[in-house]
Amino acid sequence: MKRLALSLAVLALLGGCDGKGPAATKPQAGDREAGKAFAERECKGCHGLDGKGIAPAIPHLAAQRERYLVAALTAYKEGRRTHAALKEIAAHMSAADARNLAAYYSSLPPVAAAAAPVKPVSPYEQGKALAAACAKCHGNDGNSTTAGIPSLAGQQPHYLVVAVQEYLNKERKAAPMHALLPGLRKRDFENLALYFASQTPAPRGKPPLGDPAAGEPLSAVCGGCHGSHGVSLDASTPILAGQDARYLVGAIKAYRTSREREMMRRYVAGLGEKDIQNIAAFYSTQASRPAERGQTLVKELADKCERCHGAQAPDNPEMAIPKIAGQDRDYLVMALRAYRDDRRESSMMHKMSLPYSDSIIESLASVYAGQPAK
Repeated sequence: MKRLALSLAVLALLGGCDGKGPAATKPQAGDREAGKAFAERECKGCHGLDGKGIAPAIPHLAAQRERYLVAALTAYKEGRRTHAALKEIAAHMSAADARNLAAYYSSLPPVAAAAAPVKPVSPYEQGKALAAACAKCHGNDGNSTTAGIPSLAGQQPHYLVVAVQEYLNKERKAAPMHALLPGLRKRDFENLALYFASQTPAPRGKPPLGDPAAGEPLSAVCGGCHGSHGVSLDASTPILAGQDARYLVGAIKAYRTSREREMMRRYVAGLGEKDIQNIAAFYSTQASRPAERGQTLVKELADKCERCHGAQAPDNPEMAIPKIAGQDRDYLVMALRAYRDDRRESSMMHKMSLPYSDSIIESLASVYAGQPAK
């Protein structure tokens, strides 16, 4: 989920947005009738002769860009994409077969919109609904006012998900409210994390322990990961600025015993009680900010995707960029996860999609699946 710069120009979903290989040259014209005959023999069982995927997670090929289809088939043939059936078919497919098939499917009319259109679901709003159960301990919008209870407002989202998993795995000391966690799904945790990450941390007054001025020089080593004033820029590294001082003291001590972070353990082992209190006091007085903008995140991502995949985007002869409006939602989810997890080759798409949780991917896929195909 990190904004790494949350710029999923994202769904170059079906294929290479890196301009390499066949994607970088315009294919020769194909024979549509020959392509139709090939589709009749090999492709209609999954994609139909009309180019509509016959089941969820099977992409629609109708009206897809011809250059992109050739590039995708070549990627299967060369093993840069994995799919058992397609790999076998592509292995025996000539370059002319690929051009013909692409010419046929690209010439078909777009797949008609479903009677019940896909409705995007907001991960932020889902997280907000779940967050009500957390308010008793962590405060409204995640701003805790109880000593020893951490604030969640503005915290890095991936860190929050990891912390929850550590509580579930009994790697952290659990509180009574954590009994609610086993009833939640991973996507619930992601939605909660996005909601809390998007809240504005409230400033804190004078800490009840420690000396902030004495703690500042001691925090120098911490700044390499947590930022010079405790505002980390990495989704996996917690923000310390504005956190409850007593909670920070307890967390620092926990790295000596129950929390497993070797680098943290080696550093805190040499700190005395007063040092720990001073570091906690320093960070609790620092100004923080939201780590995310969950309220508008999906729209911002979709706007960025439009630069390459929108109706007005040029059909760039140097890049094989697919149309994705009206595409099957489950296929878009599967493809984007494959890019994120480095199971589909495209260095650009891997870098863009790496920060995104399943919840954000599914919401973004729903946005495009709900649009009319063009």
